[in-house]
Order: sequence, then structure tokens, then C-alpha cells
Amino acid sequence: PLQSGAMLSGYDLVIETYGKLNADKSNAVLICHALNASHHVAGPSPDNPQDIGWWDNMIGPGKPVDTDHFFVIGVNNLGSCFGSTGPMSLNPATGKPYGADFPVVTVEDWVNTQARLADKLGIRKFAAVMGGSLGGMQALAWAIQFPKRIEHCVVIASTPKLSAQNIAFNEVARNAILSDPDFHGGNYYEHVVVPKRGLRLARMVGHITYLSDDDMAEKFGRELQRPEGESDDYRFSFDVEFEVESYLRHQGDKFSTYFDANTYLLITRALDYFDPARRCDGSLNRALAEVQAKFLIVSFSTDWRFPPNRSREIVQSLLSNKSEVTYAEIDAPHGHDEIGRASCRE
Repeated sequence: PLQSGAMLSGYDLVIETYGKLNADKSNAVLICHALNASHHVAGPSPDNPQDIGWWDNMIGPGKPVDTDHFFVIGVNNLGSCFGSTGPMSLNPATGKPYGADFPVVTVEDWVNTQARLADKLGIRKFAAVMGGSLGGMQALAWAIQFPKRIEHCVVIASTPKLSAQNIAFNEVARNAILSDPDFHGGNYYEHVVVPKRGLRLARMVGHITYLSDDDMAEKFGRELQRPEGESDDYRFSFDVEFEVESYLRHQGDKFSTYFDANTYLLITRALDYFDPARRCDGSLNRALAEVQAKFLIVSFSTDWRFPPNRSREIVQSLLSNKSEVTYAEIDAPHGHDEIGRASCRE
């Protein structure tokens, strides 16, 4: 059963594991992924040695999450497009891909499926649940929904709920997809097309919010891209002229080749809906009153998508409840994109 009231008769979750589960199954660490990531967290992919896990600097022998000591689980969320049941999967009721008929999912739904996964593996309590951005929301939800099943909660560059501005960015990205003529109301699989233009634009909008102004200035500046010897006079052209334009188009093109448009709609809506305080009359203190985990909350100084003050909201509520919490605000230049670069040792 899902929070929307919809039911799934069955589903698959794709996972990838690292390290070895100890005899009493007390050393398991669950890694929750953000919007466009997957279960492939560390090391080269079995299918493609060039595909290195998205948090490879964090997870492995001798790394911050040391797989010589911990059994690490990367899980692909329900509704995603990397193997777990989602819009691209066949609907047993129709024999066709779910497409637009796939039910809305929430962060809380994901945590419930992850708890069932833990049951399947015989894990009664995680040594830690951790993630960045949307993954951090899942870690926070774990501490609320299953307080006795999580020892440590690590929330990196996340928020207790999206701001109106963040919801607005998500809406612009979704509308880019919805307005693509190849979207076909979400049933583009039947037409054997991909709404690439919408996906490209959605990714370009999103990517701007992941980088800081200083980082973009340092990376790209304002230099015009012109063949050697050509003048810098105005062309009055809408082709790529600045390096940042080239970068965004490249990111958009790449994204449109591997990500599913329906999945993008679902996951951004899950981001919008996340608000654990909503069921407690807007009180985050009350929402976190029953947590038992020890917390590490991390933010980055130049992250304007999920700025440090949103992390401090979580910290303040935990302190009000006398929960054990450590907070690190890291002075780093890369904005929200710092999640993939920084390690706990920094």
C-alpha cells in the first residue's frame, strides 16, 4: 500500500552491496540516493568498468564508510528507471508499461520498501542510514518512521521540506517535459519515442541550481567561444557562444539519453511532498520527538538549493528534543553539487 491509497501487487528493488554482513547483522549501512542516482554507489559497474559509482569517494576499503568493517547497501528506489519497478516496468494488469499510470510515490513509501528489504535480509537495525539531498530526506524519514531500527542518521545538504522557490524550480522542469510533443501524456513508450527536448531542459534548469555562482564564474567565466583568429564582435546568434551554454547543453543531452521522463516527474513530486512536520501541525520538533538515532547533519556554505539554514532547522529541533546531534557546515565552493565531491574526512 502506498500513501496515495494506491496498491502495488508486487515490486522489485535493485540493490548493490559492498563488504560483508557480520554474524549478528549489526554492521549494515543503507545508502539512499538523490534524484538521478541509483543503487550503483561505489566502484566500477559490473556491466561497464568505466561507470564508477556516484559516491565512490565515500564508500570502499579504507574510505569514510569503510567496507572492511561495514556491509553497505545501495538501493534503487521504487519508481526509478535503473531496474526497480517504475513507469517503464510492465503493469501486470495490462501487459504494457505503466507509463503515466504508475502511482505517485513519496519519500515515506521509499522508506517503507527499504524496511521490507531489511526484513528480507534479516537486518533488524541499521548501523547507519545516510544520504545527500533527497537521500538525506530518506535518512531523516527513517529516523522518524522506524526509530528503533537505525543507530546513526547522516543527512547531507538536505532540508526538512522544500521552499516555495525549490518547488517552483521543480515545476518549471516538469513543465519542460509535459510540454514536449513527444511526451504523449506519459505514454511515449507506445510511440517508441523519448521526450528528449523536455528532459534536456529539465536537466539544464536543475543543473543551474546545483552549482554556486562563484563556481560557475570560476569554471566558465564569460569568455566567448570563437575559432582562433575570429573577432569577438557580436554575432547576434542563438548558437552556443559562452562556455556555460555549452556545458549546460552537454549535461542536458547526456541526461536525456539515460533518464526516464516519467521517473523525473515522479521523483520531483516526491521531493515537493516531503514535509514530516505536516502531520504534526507544522511542528518539526514534534515530528522528531520520538527519534532515537545519533545524527550527523552536514551542509555546504555555497549551497543555495538547500542552504545551511535549512540544515540548522533540523539541528535546532533535534537539540530541542535533547537528541544527540553533530553539525558540520563546510566552507566549500561547489554549491549543492558538493555532495558528490566532499567526504566525511573533509
